[in-house]
Amino acid sequence: MSMKLTIAKVDEVLFKGEAESLSCTGSIGDLTILPHHAPLATPIKNGVLKIVDSEGKEIVIPVESGILEVAHNEATVIL
Repeated sequence: MSMKLTIAKVDEVLFKGEAESLSCTGSIGDLTILPHHAPLATPIKNGVLKIVDSEGKEIVIPVESGILEVAHNEATVIL
């Protein structure tokens, strides 16, 4: 089971594809987003985004700040 995930900066797409999970630190603490997660919008704090893609590969992206939005089995991160 997977979800659509897009991670982008204003001028660059860092990841776009299917993912099994996304972990990060939001304003409410550490979060792990899984497929079919409830709708959510939260700021992302300094740290890393940990992605497990649809093939089980872990991808780590350092972040300073950003916004995470989750809805309709799709997560979007704007850095």
